[in-house]
Amino acid sequence: MAAQPLSPPSPDNWALPRLVRRIALGAVFWTAIGLIFALPHLSDQTGRREALIGTLIEWWAWGLFIPLIVASQKRLPAARGRPLQWLVPQALLAIVLVSGNILLSGFAAALLRVAPWSQAMGARLAVSVLDGAFLWSLLVYCLIIGVWHAYLYQQRYVSAELRMTRLEKSFTQARLNALRMQLDPHFIFNALNTISSQVARDPKLARNMIEHLGDLLRLSLDSQNQQEIPLVQEMAFLDHYLAIQKIRFGDALNIDIRLEPDIMLAMVPNLFMQPLVENAIRHGLSSRAGGGTITVIAEAIGKRLEIRVLDDGVGLPPAWSIERAGGLGLSVTRERIAGLHPGGNAHFAVGRRTEGGTEVNISLPLRFVERPLE
Repeated sequence: MAAQPLSPPSPDNWALPRLVRRIALGAVFWTAIGLIFALPHLSDQTGRREALIGTLIEWWAWGLFIPLIVASQKRLPAARGRPLQWLVPQALLAIVLVSGNILLSGFAAALLRVAPWSQAMGARLAVSVLDGAFLWSLLVYCLIIGVWHAYLYQQRYVSAELRMTRLEKSFTQARLNALRMQLDPHFIFNALNTISSQVARDPKLARNMIEHLGDLLRLSLDSQNQQEIPLVQEMAFLDHYLAIQKIRFGDALNIDIRLEPDIMLAMVPNLFMQPLVENAIRHGLSSRAGGGTITVIAEAIGKRLEIRVLDDGVGLPPAWSIERAGGLGLSVTRERIAGLHPGGNAHFAVGRRTEGGTEVNISLPLRFVERPLE
């Protein structure tokens, strides 16, 4: 007989255990409060039992009244700009519930034979008014109301904070997706332009480029909903792009990639390396007759992932700055990194190399993929 899969328990099945837990916690809480207030009376040799049971009954009665108090507070009108319409029902409700609590505790005390039956009903209420017990019970009632409203305020505040956090996260996600979408058509256009330049000259090379472009598009679609991916996936994408460029430039383009094996599962922004390498080839090497070398270095330094993209090309123009740069690749990549790591937790810089060429430095928090890759 085949084993039947276990179905998750329905909400109704959880309702009873949750109610039992709440009742148990409430009983423990009010018992602890009663024991604390009974301590001063336990030193007396006479009447110790009556004082202990009477105090416990008083606080247990408050525990029984809590659902009624909460339900009544939910039905009362809000005090928004009309304090009298809130205060008058509150005062009447306080008198009724405090009186009911006193009568209930008196009846229970008489039932357990720690108080006479003469004080169990109306006389109990009159005595409590005369000896100040009514005011004490009213104070306890006000304290319970205060705690309840503080809880409601805290819940509203947390809910508002949660809504704002979700809105900010949604806005950030939409902004990152928009930036990512700017790169996709930009990259595809440049790749197709490269392929078209080889179709008539060398059809075999063009077909090879198309195969690499197909792999690029497949990898891009597989990870289009991911803002961050492991470095090994990012480098697989870059390898196909470099294969296309290598076919185009031949021996004029040299590639030097240095990656530490231990960081291949480190999380990096999706599709961030290719624009940097493309920028180095287009602006650094393509204008040089002899070509040059692109170097990609990734290493872990402490708790940071340090990535460098170097070229030995023509270098940056005079008075160049990243703020005034018109290139799409650098600006969008910089914005994406800042969006994924707000608060200055990431670093992105472009500068001149002393030996000639350009260097891009990226520093990210070192975080690894949380689940194994499929």
